[in-house]
Amino acid sequence: MLRQRFSGLFFLACVLSCSSLLLSAAGAYAAPDSGYKVVRRMPVGGDGGWDYLKVDPDAHRIYVSRGMHMMVVDEVSGKIIGDIPASNTKNMHGIALATDLGRGFTSNGDANTVTIVDLKTLKPTSVIPIQGKDPDSIIYDPMTKRVFTFNGKSKDSTVIDATTGKVVGTVALGGKPEEPALDGKGNVFVNIEDKSTITEFDAKTLAVKGSWPLAPCEEPSALAMDTAHRRLFVACDKVMVVVNADTGKVVASPPIGGDPDGNGFDPTTGLLFASCREGLVSVIHQDSPDKYSVVGNVTTQFGTRTMALDPKTHHVFTVTADFKAAAPPTADNPRPRPQPIAGSFVILELAQ
Repeated sequence: MLRQRFSGLFFLACVLSCSSLLLSAAGAYAAPDSGYKVVRRMPVGGDGGWDYLKVDPDAHRIYVSRGMHMMVVDEVSGKIIGDIPASNTKNMHGIALATDLGRGFTSNGDANTVTIVDLKTLKPTSVIPIQGKDPDSIIYDPMTKRVFTFNGKSKDSTVIDATTGKVVGTVALGGKPEEPALDGKGNVFVNIEDKSTITEFDAKTLAVKGSWPLAPCEEPSALAMDTAHRRLFVACDKVMVVVNADTGKVVASPPIGGDPDGNGFDPTTGLLFASCREGLVSVIHQDSPDKYSVVGNVTTQFGTRTMALDPKTHHVFTVTADFKAAAPPTADNPRPRPQPIAGSFVILELAQ
């Protein structure tokens, strides 16, 4: 009788334990599929490499930097509607859109200049020389009506009055800056790649307010922000670090794909995206400000390292090309990368 009772209890315990394991396993895979997939390929071709791309959701335009020029693509038709020439440089990196002023500002890396563009005509109107070396990422703050370039070689930020086109200051950053983000309250955050930190400064006074480590992140690249909940999203190799913007503390670090250089946050859906060179876009869901679930990866194409999000349509855009095999290693280039094939450049559109 005792043996039968023990056997019965043991059986019941096994059933409960196995049920618990099954429920746990189900829970581990309970995150819903984002439903995102590649819905369109826009084979726009053209010469040059690529870096940042920017979406203007009101004008339905996609701005894509191509080194010697910047392509402007109609988001609806997928057709090229403009082409902005670079200013004496082979390295035009990105554009900041001051739509309230009808102006765009491009960062021209090799020339150490910023070009002002008329957003109506898509024609350059003037060029601003700056003391910063190798301006890379660039952003416009509508609160202060200032443009900030982030200069890789001089490790600082050049500040430009967007209304006058005059340089009004410099912010020393103590390391190589990557991508910035604004909190809508007059503060600028920027990743410092070679320090694996994030730095905050005041957009008006230009005073540095703090710098915080990003472990387990190394060499941070892309940056996005949830301004409502004050969370910063830092894309790093294989991990997306979530930082409390008020305390500088890392609160989560969900895994993503390798070698990302673009990310975005959609506050309407609570979805985070990170575009990765290996050929995928990682998708993460914000369950709460400090809790995140991995939704999965959307297969794209090798080389899709940068991206832009349209907050109105919730579509994601990323870019790449077909590649030929990398050249053999040399002393000057011990780790050569595959080279894009001329004319194969394409914009990929992801949607649900």
